[in-house]
Amino acid sequence: MKIALFGATGHIGQGILDEALSRGYEVVAVVRDPSRLAQSNAKLQVVTGDVAKPDSWLDAVRGTDAVVASLSARRDGDLSSVPGNAGILLDNLPKAGVKRLLWVGGAGSLETAPGVKVIDDAHFPEAWRPEAGAQGKALEVFRASKSNVDWTYVSPAKMIEPGERSGTYRVGGDQVLLDANGVSRISIADYAIAMLDRIEKHDALRQRITVAY
Repeated sequence: MKIALFGATGHIGQGILDEALSRGYEVVAVVRDPSRLAQSNAKLQVVTGDVAKPDSWLDAVRGTDAVVASLSARRDGDLSSVPGNAGILLDNLPKAGVKRLLWVGGAGSLETAPGVKVIDDAHFPEAWRPEAGAQGKALEVFRASKSNVDWTYVSPAKMIEPGERSGTYRVGGDQVLLDANGVSRISIADYAIAMLDRIEKHDALRQRITVAY
């Protein structure tokens, strides 16, 4: 398996990179600043590129089985880049012959009740609200797209953080998944497993899913 990964220097992106390499995948990591990715592996190719500038990465992703995008606006502060980058990938991946795209989405657009989203909760942290809203707009971009790319928008549980790699998780749809204690959570390591399993199983095409314990 050969994948291209955007956002490999972030917490979730690094988790996906580690899981991919542990599975023996070849990984093309497209990063704006290669100095931020100190990892070295015979199956890792680091390419300098910016998702917003397709000419910088189109040739690099050609021939990959899938592209995984773990992107946010935290470094630049431009929230419009989140849905914007989703559109750029959907429009340009076909030019490189890539038909599979996995997107690291947000939990804010998941439903806690019919028509009620996580982001609607009065206790939703204000600091997270802008990014969650931008991820919600990205989901709208995917759902409205006419691209022939088979995308999957993967929302994590409400809480995703470093933790054990248990190899277990559940897959849901638009509703928040809760564990036996009523908590919505998953480790980055298990989220990465769920993400790459979607590539290998070739399922959840053109859908938003969520993964949690």
